[in-house]
Amino acid sequence: MIEELSIRDLGVIGEAVLPLGPGFTAVTGETGAGKTMVVSALGLLFGERADTGSVRSGAPQAWIEGRLLVQSGGRVADRVREAGGEVEPLDGAGSGDRALDGELILSRSVSAEGRSRAVVGGRSAPISLLNELSGDLVVVHGQSDQLRLKSQQAQRISLDNFAGAELAERLVAYRELHRSWQAHTAEIETLVTERTARIREADQLRTAVDEIQAIAPVAGEDEELAELAGRLTNLEDLRLAAAEAKESISSETGETPDTVVLIDAARRALERVAHHDATLAPVVEALENASFLVSDIATQLASYSASLDTDEAGRLDTVQERRADLTNLMRKYGPELSDVIAYAESAEPRLLELDSDSDRIEQLTALVDDEYAALLERADGLTALRTAAASELAERVTGELAALAMPNARFVVEISPREELGTTGRDLVQFLLRPHEGSDPRPLGKGASGGELSRVMLAIEVVLAAADPVPTFVFDEVDSGVGGASAIEIGRRLAALAEKSQVIVVTHLAQVAAFASNHLRVEKDLDGPVTASNVVQLTGDARLAEMARLLSGLPDSESGLAHAAELLHTAQSLAAPHAVSH
Repeated sequence: MIEELSIRDLGVIGEAVLPLGPGFTAVTGETGAGKTMVVSALGLLFGERADTGSVRSGAPQAWIEGRLLVQSGGRVADRVREAGGEVEPLDGAGSGDRALDGELILSRSVSAEGRSRAVVGGRSAPISLLNELSGDLVVVHGQSDQLRLKSQQAQRISLDNFAGAELAERLVAYRELHRSWQAHTAEIETLVTERTARIREADQLRTAVDEIQAIAPVAGEDEELAELAGRLTNLEDLRLAAAEAKESISSETGETPDTVVLIDAARRALERVAHHDATLAPVVEALENASFLVSDIATQLASYSASLDTDEAGRLDTVQERRADLTNLMRKYGPELSDVIAYAESAEPRLLELDSDSDRIEQLTALVDDEYAALLERADGLTALRTAAASELAERVTGELAALAMPNARFVVEISPREELGTTGRDLVQFLLRPHEGSDPRPLGKGASGGELSRVMLAIEVVLAAADPVPTFVFDEVDSGVGGASAIEIGRRLAALAEKSQVIVVTHLAQVAAFASNHLRVEKDLDGPVTASNVVQLTGDARLAEMARLLSGLPDSESGLAHAAELLHTAQSLAAPHAVSH
């Protein structure tokens, strides 16, 4: 809901603050005073395209700011926060899911050079964000083709909302089944269209698995074989080195003293004199230990040499062949041997999946057929509910049109089938208007004047208000071309709509303005070189004078004032809740 609108240097409006608030606000004023600039300001605030010609002559820029009340936990507030803006909490706001407990500030400026800037919740934002937010905040019905129900999708949504809870529940169930049917249909298409590729993939996997299983690699085997190959390749060098080391430690030929003999000689030499110096005892002990250690090493070298004496040279060819097999696998399915083993493990379940394609296609085909039959049945149920709701909606809107000076007009809700089942059923919904007897129903916006179109939209909005509420409605010249009793009926319906939504109406008829709970007058200020307009809130005698001016053009006429007072009294009694009959 728009709590307050501030305008500066827009068209003929120099500076004005419009207190709006809940209920029905009527905006009146003399011709040329700038009433329509109020609608233009709202349009700019909610992202409409800027026209540099709307900037007041001599001013550097036009500026509009709106103070709105929104749900702090609602979709609008969430989107504002996503964009970096803020929604300020209101102290003492009402409770409940739909409580307007947050304040949002929107502003828009348009420079005389054509530059445009938007601020949302205190943060600069693209103009497109204002337009995005408008869908949840305001609907403008002007003299142009601004229709919130222009698209068939919007018309179908409105009809579904009007139809009520039963259709909503069935639509949820239908959509769940439709998603399942689409998923299974897509899976069949994938299996069929990719069958050749999947057969090729299965053959490749089968070949790979057979090849890997034939070699049967073991984790870490490649490293062990590399070490073994290095040993076998240098077998003679290893044998010679081991023999030389063994000979140096413990000679079997006796041609030269070996290490063991020399250590023993050193130990015996020290033992002969150790009793003369106790400090030699540890050295003697160390030489004794060294003798044992070197003897043990000699034994190990003898054993190692003996192991090399076996015929291991013939194993090298076998090891190199195995390494070549493993290298080939790693080149194809690696790069590491662990990758080869993992590839084989993952290939087996994938092979089972690919080999079962035919069975899966057969199962899915039966499932899709069953789901489609169920979808048709559910779609028929949706069509039946929509058809009943369409008949009621058309009848009620047509009744509203008769009271709005369009007695020969007929509102039609056309439901036609489409070839394919969509996410909402098989129904195409279109709102049509037959403006006169004998004419063919035509889409909304075609074949009706701007004033007639505004009245048609008013009739629709009044009927839809309970099922499809909108926070704020703006009507520009909804009473164009009517007067008298018809104008009173327009006022009554605007008042009825204002029971559930904020309603802002630019009007030139006292019969409409009389039903307003808030009356604003746009008036010219002739002081200065350039004519400017401002906006004042009317109450008491000031409002009575404006009503008299609207009725007779004479704000001071006694008869006009009396007539105005009578009209206000009549409107007050007629605008009581539920006074509008359907």
